[in-house]
Amino acid sequence: MLNRFQDRELLDLIRLVQPGTALREGLENVRRAKTGALIVVGESEEMDRIVHGGFHMDTDFSPYSLYELAKMDGAVIISSDYKRILHANVELNPNSYIPTLETGIRHRTAERVAKQTECIVISISQRRDMITIYKGARKYVLRDVVSLLASANQGMQTLDKYYSHLDEELEDLAVLEIENTVTVHDVCRVIQRFEMVFRMAAEIDGTIVELGTEGRLISMQMNELLVRLYKDINNIFLDYLGAGVESSFEMLNQLASLDTDELLESDRIARMLNFDIENSALGSGIESKGYRLLTRIPRLPTSVVKKLVQHFEGFSKILFATTDELEEVDGIGSVRAQAIVTGLRRIVEKTMGHL
Repeated sequence: MLNRFQDRELLDLIRLVQPGTALREGLENVRRAKTGALIVVGESEEMDRIVHGGFHMDTDFSPYSLYELAKMDGAVIISSDYKRILHANVELNPNSYIPTLETGIRHRTAERVAKQTECIVISISQRRDMITIYKGARKYVLRDVVSLLASANQGMQTLDKYYSHLDEELEDLAVLEIENTVTVHDVCRVIQRFEMVFRMAAEIDGTIVELGTEGRLISMQMNELLVRLYKDINNIFLDYLGAGVESSFEMLNQLASLDTDELLESDRIARMLNFDIENSALGSGIESKGYRLLTRIPRLPTSVVKKLVQHFEGFSKILFATTDELEEVDGIGSVRAQAIVTGLRRIVEKTMGHL
C-alpha cells in the first residue's frame, strides 16, 4: 500500500512505543506508578560526554526491569534495538545553552539531550501523568488508549461519509460512461474526490499506528477500504490515461503533494494527468476504455478484460458488441461471450436504475 501519512519520522517514533510493545508496557507501568522517569534510547560519543555516574548493566530489557530501575532518580539508557538495558541511575548533563520551552527539570533535560545527541529521549511526568517523546527538535506527547479509540472511531465515521460521497460520484461517472458523455472535468472531479478520501484516511493512519494492538479492528476496516480505493483509482487511471500500476502510484504521489486550494483546481489536475487542455476545454468529451465497469462482471479474468479493451478500443463498442463480435476476441468462447453480454446488461440496469 501507498502510505500517505505526511510525517514519516513521527510515524516511526510512534511505532516504537505503540501498545503491544514491551517498551510501551514498561512506560505504562512507570506512568501508573507515578514515579516519573527519563529514558534514553541508543548510545553515541556525544551521549558518553554528557553521562555521569550511575552503573553499567547490559542486561536483557523487560517491562518489569524498566519499572524497577525508574524508581531511582537517574536516567535509564537502553540499546537502540530496545533489547538491552545498558545503564541505570545515570546523571545527564546536556549543554545548558540549548534552548528549551519546557518547564520541568526532567522535560528540560530530555529536550536538550534529544537536541544535542539526536537520540530518542522519553520523559514520563510524575506530576502531569504524561509520556513525552523527543528526538532532535521533535516532540510528541502520547495519548491514552481511550482518547485514541474515540478519535479513531470519530475519524472512521467521517471517512465513511467521504467514501459515500465518492461512491455517489463513481455511480454518476458510470452513468456517463454508459451514455458515452464523460468529459475531462468529470474525470478530474472524481480524482479530486479520491484524493480527499485518501487525505482523510491519512489523518486516521497515525492514530491507528499509535493504538498498536488496541487498534486491530479499526486497522482491518481501514485496510479493507484502502484495497477498494486503490483498485478503483487504478482502474480510473487505466480507463482514461492508460497508466500502469507504477504510473498510478506516481500520479497519486503528485496529487498528495498539492495543497487544498491546488487540489480544487480542475485545470491543474488535468495538466498533471496529461490531459491536453491547451487545445481542449475541460468540457471536452473523453471515452472510458472500460476497465472499471468490466471488472464488475463476475468471474471475468483480468487477462480477458485487457483483451477486450485492446480489441474494441472504447467501452461503448464493448457495451454494444454482439456475442459473435465478442467471440472474435482471443480467449472468449460462446459461453463467456454470453456471460459478458448478460453481465453488461445487468450493470446497465443497476446503474441506470439508481437515477
